[in-house]
Amino acid sequence: MTTASLRLALVGAPNTGKTSLFNSLTGSRQKVANYPGVTVERKSGGFVTPEGRSVTVLDLPGTYSLRGRSPDEEITRDIVLGRFDGEAVPDLVLCVADATNLRLTLRLVLELKRVGRPMMLVLNMIDIAKRRGVTIDLDRMSQELGLPIVTSVAVRKGGVDELLKRTDEFLAKSHEAAASQWTTPTIADLKAAQREADRIIAAAVTLPTKPDTLTNRIDSVVLHPVWGLIILAVILFVMFQAVFTWAQPAMELLSGGFAALGQLIHDLLPESWSLLQSFLQNGLISGVGSVIVFLPQIIIIFLFILLLEDFGYMARAAFLMDRIMGGAGLHGRAFIPLLSSFACAIPGIMATRVIDNRRDRLTTILIAPLMTCSARIPVYTLIISAFVPATTLWGFVNLQGLVMFGLYAAGITSALTVSAIAKFFLWRDHAPAPFMLELPDYKVPRLRSIAIGVLNRAKMFLYRAGTTILSMMVLIWFLASFPTAPAGAEGPAINYSFAAMIGHALEPLLRPIGFNWQIAVALIPGMAAREVAVAALGTVYSIEGGKEAAEQIGQVLAQKWTLATALSMLVWYIFAPQCASTLAVIRRETGGAKWMVVTFLYMLALAYAASFLTFNLAQALGLH
Repeated sequence: MTTASLRLALVGAPNTGKTSLFNSLTGSRQKVANYPGVTVERKSGGFVTPEGRSVTVLDLPGTYSLRGRSPDEEITRDIVLGRFDGEAVPDLVLCVADATNLRLTLRLVLELKRVGRPMMLVLNMIDIAKRRGVTIDLDRMSQELGLPIVTSVAVRKGGVDELLKRTDEFLAKSHEAAASQWTTPTIADLKAAQREADRIIAAAVTLPTKPDTLTNRIDSVVLHPVWGLIILAVILFVMFQAVFTWAQPAMELLSGGFAALGQLIHDLLPESWSLLQSFLQNGLISGVGSVIVFLPQIIIIFLFILLLEDFGYMARAAFLMDRIMGGAGLHGRAFIPLLSSFACAIPGIMATRVIDNRRDRLTTILIAPLMTCSARIPVYTLIISAFVPATTLWGFVNLQGLVMFGLYAAGITSALTVSAIAKFFLWRDHAPAPFMLELPDYKVPRLRSIAIGVLNRAKMFLYRAGTTILSMMVLIWFLASFPTAPAGAEGPAINYSFAAMIGHALEPLLRPIGFNWQIAVALIPGMAAREVAVAALGTVYSIEGGKEAAEQIGQVLAQKWTLATALSMLVWYIFAPQCASTLAVIRRETGGAKWMVVTFLYMLALAYAASFLTFNLAQALGLH
């Protein structure tokens, strides 16, 4: 090894604190991307050891084995074995284990040893193990495994100092890789490795005579077949209430800031520069600002999901939902990808890699876009704020938040229904495999890791706002501004634009569901990113109605739309065909365009049919 380009790989089973350790080592000096050719997330970062060695660290996907039964396992296996093109072989493998639960990780350690790479075992969460009375003879375990062992507490300041010191010591010596003896393990091999891991644990680990039962006491309530589901529903209800109540002050601040900026541009530029003034105020500031204003709500959604995951509740939620999801033909492991889809369908679809069976994974991919992703929040919030009064029910329930919760519930119900239909018609003879899941102990959420996770996702949203959404808004502004109205023309200038021509051409198709030509214009760029629909409506109506409309788009919609149209629009976005990025991910995850096309067409048909029924029923009830 050379000190010029030391590469370190973190390997470990899920829920061992591997990502927290990665965050502790690298801090904000990390990059998140995808491996070339696949949608598996690649997280890398850098740090400097106490001796001044520059180290690049790669956080590999969590795995229990190198068998390669899922795309995640394949990536980890191929990088450790040096088979992945374009990815250098790691100089040192750090296998991360939860010190309170060593069985499955030690089996992985024994498998990794056969690869022949220089390796160290990191016993993470050693503080929790000691607090529970678990005693680990590090020397004996190191002797049994033939590996150096170091302890860490990734969530505490200074908790990785010993790891950094031992890493320096390890890297200072020459370690050559041995010839790999790894072969794909059979079931018999895995059972033998587990027996050996259990023998080592019996020799080196002493468990307390009175084990900690706090987790069991919490689980007796949280995993109750009735109370557990009620608690889960309450958690989701509170999350959606928070989307409206907690985010409101920050949203108003952002909205006021963009409105003031737009007004400043309007006042500074002379009337003779009206075209540039319109582009900056109505195209850029109003368009992009109308999306960025929803950043606080999106941060709240991500914050809840990351907190629940870090606390250890996600696995419990998956366990609770297994029976319900099994009835709809879904594997219990589908719950976490579907819950992740509340934030964005793309990581949700990527998370289906934890499902071993291809048919179970494919079913989950097909319905993941039906979960209400954060990109729908701007559309929902705009319409709900315009048509649903901000009143309080029973003294504590926000009516707008209740409607939002109903929309999320409708998305979940439709996803389960589509899954049941797919199982009945496509895979009637296939029964999902039994759901086996290791429940991690409850832990206090790691605030630093949560902050890094939220910050990374906020950056991704802002990057999207500054690229895809910005480019779409420039296009919408151009279509809405050109050609200009002829001399002596009557009515708004936008009526003579390319946007009006496109909208009027599509309007006959959308009129049965209550959509006008302005909505037709907004739906098309909304295929690039759903949030663009809000920005497009703001641009179209602001150009049509003046600068006041750009600042008060919700009030304009309340004046120009009927309640039936608003309800139809909400229902459309429950089922609306997903954004282009999601379609691309489906194509890559399924290995072809077939299921991408199927997903797009069935969601388009659902959206149209549901909006048609909603609009006509609302009109029949007199909701004009």
